[in-house]
Amino acid sequence: MKASIKQISEITGFSPATISNALNHKKGVNQKTAERIFQVAKEIGYISENKITKIKLVIYKRNGLIIDDSPFFPILLKGVENECRASGYEMVICNVDRNDPDYEEQVKLILNDTSSAILLLGTEMMDEDFPLYMSGNCPMVLLDCWSSNYSVNAVLINNADSAVTAVQYLINKGHREIGYLRGRFRIKAFTSRCAGYSRALSKNNIELNSQYIFTVSTTMDGAYKDMKEYLAKGAKMPTAFFADDDMIALGCIKAFQEAGYRVPEDISVASFDDLPFCEISSPRLTTIKVFKYEMGQIAVRRLIEVMKDGGKINTKTQVCTEFVERDSVIDLNSASKEGGN
Repeated sequence: MKASIKQISEITGFSPATISNALNHKKGVNQKTAERIFQVAKEIGYISENKITKIKLVIYKRNGLIIDDSPFFPILLKGVENECRASGYEMVICNVDRNDPDYEEQVKLILNDTSSAILLLGTEMMDEDFPLYMSGNCPMVLLDCWSSNYSVNAVLINNADSAVTAVQYLINKGHREIGYLRGRFRIKAFTSRCAGYSRALSKNNIELNSQYIFTVSTTMDGAYKDMKEYLAKGAKMPTAFFADDDMIALGCIKAFQEAGYRVPEDISVASFDDLPFCEISSPRLTTIKVFKYEMGQIAVRRLIEVMKDGGKINTKTQVCTEFVERDSVIDLNSASKEGGN
């Protein structure tokens, strides 16, 4: 016997009209009612993951300060789009803003669309944002974020170890006074990079000096203005900085240069992301290369695996990075030898 709405009605006791509204994600159906209807519809085979034809890229925004202002994300999204097309899935982009009055309702409608699988771009997500997304009825992979409180499939950057690599490079170049250009909006990626910064200093028996930690805006212009204020107040500068990302680094470098500091001779800077303009900045920026396009592809492939196997085992995939040496760091070892001669 072929599964039908009438059969779902007989099992659940809900009217065919209510069942139809729930399955088509129309407003007015109680969340618990919808969950019960979807559960029964799956159990009797009325709907199945095999009907999935779309991959929804859900872009979560807390304030847009990271998502809206960086060339990082268009490259990531291109990787997602091309891999969806190559795999035969339509890609649909959904923006959700937690400040919208109907934010929770928007999210629930997206999560209960059984014709779609979800890639959740969670760059701006905080711990308190996750519970709402954990009750969905469709396959999901978290992109560019991670929650230690929930078992969830995720693809993200190897942030902490990559930051260790950058700071270790500064140390190997003879720097012992190493500051941190800290993004004011503390996304999870920045928190992990801060842990890597601290770990590298500790490993080399270098004391972390809080005087050298400068909190600035996460936009290039904002970081520039914030650093100008620090410099105007006579803040003491270290010989080198590790920056949370390239937008912050480039904004601060402009402020350093306007204040008369030479980069890298007076202040060296190593950063994170390897955005396209790092190669043409002055000086060219030494940074961590994130494989943005490839990360988007990997996330789609993982989501397709989840669709096929039902997501029985959740995995956390950390995409490794590559260190790119350019011109924004001076070798103090060589400088001291030359001074000695």
